[in-house]
Order: sequence, then structure tokens, then C-alpha cells
Amino acid sequence: MRFTDFNFHPDIAKGVKIAGFREPSPIQQEAIPLVMDGVDLVAQAHTGTGKTAAFGLPILEKIASGEIEKALVITPTRELATQVSDELYHLGRFGGIRTLAVYGGVGYGRQIALINKGVQIVVATPGRLKDLYQKGKIDSFNPEIVVLDEADEMLDMGFLDSVKEIFNYIPQNRQTLLFSATMPEPIKDLAQTLLYKPEFISVVKEEDATTNNQIKQRYLVIEEEQRDEAIVNLLETQNYKKALVFCRMKKEVDRLSELLKARGFNAEGLHGDIDQMERDEIVRNYRKGATKILIATDVAARGLDIKGITHVFNYHIPFDPQSYVHRIGRTGRAGRRGKAITLVTTQEFRELARIKKEVGANIKLKTINSSSAHITKDDIDNLVNKLLLLESGGLAAEILEELENFDKEELLQKLLNYFIKKEKIGSNTILGYKQDEVERMYKEYLKEEKSKKSKKRKR
Repeated sequence: MRFTDFNFHPDIAKGVKIAGFREPSPIQQEAIPLVMDGVDLVAQAHTGTGKTAAFGLPILEKIASGEIEKALVITPTRELATQVSDELYHLGRFGGIRTLAVYGGVGYGRQIALINKGVQIVVATPGRLKDLYQKGKIDSFNPEIVVLDEADEMLDMGFLDSVKEIFNYIPQNRQTLLFSATMPEPIKDLAQTLLYKPEFISVVKEEDATTNNQIKQRYLVIEEEQRDEAIVNLLETQNYKKALVFCRMKKEVDRLSELLKARGFNAEGLHGDIDQMERDEIVRNYRKGATKILIATDVAARGLDIKGITHVFNYHIPFDPQSYVHRIGRTGRAGRRGKAITLVTTQEFRELARIKKEVGANIKLKTINSSSAHITKDDIDNLVNKLLLLESGGLAAEILEELENFDKEELLQKLLNYFIKKEKIGSNTILGYKQDEVERMYKEYLKEEKSKKSKKRKR
């Protein structure tokens, strides 16, 4: 099948052609005809499968042909709102179709003015959209088609109540489309509440509903204080084109991005406290490859659809197994291979076990060598200070007499190397634990967990 088979309006067909679309993806083949027929739709598809065009093209077609006037797309994040709005604009620009991204963190004025002037497609985040409706700022905006994009992400971010409230302001005689990568019960309930006799389609294979088998998954068991050295080592030794590093907290993103930049890496941090204009610039540079490493929180990275990410690194293992799926799913797209490496301490075996069990992740242990290249100026200064504090004479003087025939400079280098090795400064040792050590510790953990459960049952 080809896109020409859909017989789009000439203005839409021109946008499709210039975008380089030739053959529709599976989600596009199934969804476009149903949306064109006007039915409500629940579609399960991962990010990166072409779902924006799957709902966007039939919406643009209906606007271009005069069948509808306005449409609304609700997305979980500002980044995704901007991304979807841009894609719809480029596909529909020859038909003069105007799109607008609406999100928090910027002033209301321009957004309200453009909506009330008659922009045809609004792509909005739930918080800002609910606020605008509640305050009566956009009474004139009554969409005939509403899309819930990345519905499971909205569930994870706690937006479902806001979404339900938004629908109180939207006309009942509408067409509603729901797209989600996974289908947990709350999303199924939402579909039954907001959609009318929906059609259900899925292009997610059973094995893809967990983790992509195109992604090589590894974990590295380390001590807590080794996280920075481990991530630096991985970024120095892994052959990545674009890397995405996940942290749990905003302050970790800031600290790690500064650390990596100080070590000479082409890296930037991304989280919700960064000014919106700066965030847009950071994402833009990462998308076009000007930035090679992006350090981000889960929330900041949600909705990002960046091509060419070859490696995902988890600075901390996520608490939620589904978050693990979403994180590593940023790589290994469109049939390409990807790699995901997670840093784990022995205290985080519980999270590792949950991920292995609940999402069927085939995560294998990885070990790496630390490198003398990681010695910093501070390391050298500390070493010199330790040497200066040591006493001379005594047994050292006697040994030196025995070695008087040796080249003094060579002897000094050997003694320094011995001292460096003894102090474990930049030594070429295993960073983290070896396979047999991890297996032993993991078995002990499982044994302890089994014992705890047995005791609870007896109580």
C-alpha cells in the first residue's frame, strides 16, 4: 500500500509527498481509514511507529475538505505538544491549516489570542488546557475531533482527572481517538467513559509490549560512590552516536551534566525547571545532532521522539518496571539496534528483580575496567599531599642503599606506581562486581526475600 491510495485532498497529498512519506506504517494503514469513517478509536502503538500521522492526516483531510473546522490533540508534555504541532503544521501547511502548541510555563496572552482568532488544530498539555477552559478564556474553541495521545503517559503523570474534567467543556457530538503504548485498566476504563462504541486496533506484538528485542540490555553492579566513574567510563568506551542518560531527580541532572561537560563531553541536561526557550533549544540541538548526550529526568524525556538514539544509560534504575520499558524504548527504533545499560547497587536488587519478572527483560550482567585516564587534577594533588606527609629515613633508607645501582628516576617511577596501585588511584581494576560475585549476592537476596515472604504467611 502507498499513501497515494488514500486519495487525500491535493493540498494534504502535497504535504505528504514533501515529507517523504511513501508507504504507510502498520498503524497508519489501520487507523487512517477508521478515522476517515468518523468512528471513535482506541489504538495501541508505541512512540516512533508513525502514530502522529495516523491520526493527523485524516484530521487534516477532514479540515481541508470542509468536513470539520477544529480539532484538539491532548499530549502529556510540552515537548510532545510542540513536536506534534510542528508535524501537523508541515503536513497541512499547503492547505493553510494553522496549528498551535498550548502548554504551561509561558504567558497566556498569545495562546488565547490565537485560539480565539480561529486556529484549526490545538495541541495542548492537560494542565494548561484545563486552566484555560476553567477560566472561560477559550469558550469559542469547540473541537469536532479530540485525540488523547500517549494516554498511558498521562496516567503515569497523574493527568487523568484533568483529562476527564476537560471533556466537560467539549461538545458531546465529537469523534474521540485514544492512542496509547500500553493498555492498563485505568486507560481501558477511560476509553469506555469518553468514547462511543470505539473500534480497537493494536500494532504492538506481544513481545513488544514489554521490551524491544532489538535492544541489547545490560546492567552493571557497582558501589553507590562509583556511579559517576561508571557513567564516565561507559561514555568513553561505548560507541554511541546519540546517548540519553536518565536520572531520577532534577538536581542529579544538573550535577551530572556539569560533571560531564567538565570532563569534555558534548552533553546537556533537561528537566522541568529549565526555562522553556532554553529547553526548546536543548531539544532542537539534540535532535539535529549538535548535542551528543542528553541527561534528563523521566518527566522531561516523556514524549520526546528523537531519531538516532543508539544508547540509553540509566544512572539509577527506575522504581517502576514500565518506566524501564519507556526509557530504553527511546533506542532500537524502526528496526535499528540499540543498547541500554543500567547502573545498579546491591540495594537495588529488588527493582532489578521486578523488572526482570514483570516486563520479561533479558538483562545481562556487564563488567568494565576502570581506567587511569580518569585520574583528575584533584587526584594528583591528593597523591602529592599524601607523599609529602610521609616520613623519610628509617627502613626506606636501608632499602635505598640496597638499590643504589638502579637508575634513580626509574626506581622512583616504580615506587610511585606501587603507591598509586596500593592507594587504588586510577588503578586498572574491575569497576563494580564480577559475574560470580553478583550471582552469589543475587542468590542471597532472592533467598532472603523468600524467607521474608514465608515468615509473613506464617503470621
